[in-house]
Amino acid sequence: MTQSITDALHALAHQHLPDDIAERWIGLLRPGLALDTAAGTDPVVGRLGGLPELPENEEWPIWEGHGPLSFVASLDCAALPSAGLDITLPTDGTLAFFYFDGQVDDGVAVVAPDDPDSWAGARVLYVPEGVRVVERAAPEGIGAYPEIPLTARAETTAPYLWHPAVYREFAPMPDDHPLWSEEFQDALWDHSEGAGHRVGGHADPVQDEVETEVAHGALHGPPWDDPRIQEEALGWTLLAQFDSDDDAEMMWGDCGTLYWLIRPEDLAARRFDRAMFTWQCG
Repeated sequence: MTQSITDALHALAHQHLPDDIAERWIGLLRPGLALDTAAGTDPVVGRLGGLPELPENEEWPIWEGHGPLSFVASLDCAALPSAGLDITLPTDGTLAFFYFDGQVDDGVAVVAPDDPDSWAGARVLYVPEGVRVVERAAPEGIGAYPEIPLTARAETTAPYLWHPAVYREFAPMPDDHPLWSEEFQDALWDHSEGAGHRVGGHADPVQDEVETEVAHGALHGPPWDDPRIQEEALGWTLLAQFDSDDDAEMMWGDCGTLYWLIRPEDLAARRFDRAMFTWQCG
């Protein structure tokens, strides 16, 4: 979203909410980077698909007992305009995202945050600058997705209205709370561009808040009414999301989106092995 859209979010809030509520909701907005297909002279910050470049001693990610993961995307951390984000991305090196997309088993095995045995089905690899890398051919049974260059633009992201951060800011929230008004919800829906590809900011869920799904898994599946889930969800932030993309021939379920989340302290420590994954579709 450009600055004009940032202003539009502010105007939208003040149009449909009391001023004090509007300002508090605006305080929950976060900066993100939208990833679009690069064209012409657009600076390239990464790509969907193609073949990954991995360190010579790095094995292609495999989900033991199921098979190799597919390469989804890579991001050039030095090229990303990440200074305006509120997360501490590396300033050099490359992030590579892999996911078990069902090519080798016709979609039988599913990667889910509440199934620890499936967590190996999604991975983020960080390759620091200066590490010698080589392009890897896809393993047998895996077809590489078409390569699509990506460019980045700054956007302002709004929290999903049922995000734990919204409840923390406005609790208690009775049924007649202004945020639940049909007018405000419709205005947000009309304003939304859809999930899209994104780095940082608030996740844009296809269904319900992804932070809660990840928190439930991180806590090893307690009952959904366990209050620890909402508290745990506040400790996770979006690293990146990758939407279904016709040009890259990527379709995650029924027009779904892949999400990788991470705790800020793990991001600062470059512990991308601790990132967690979930996905949603319509």
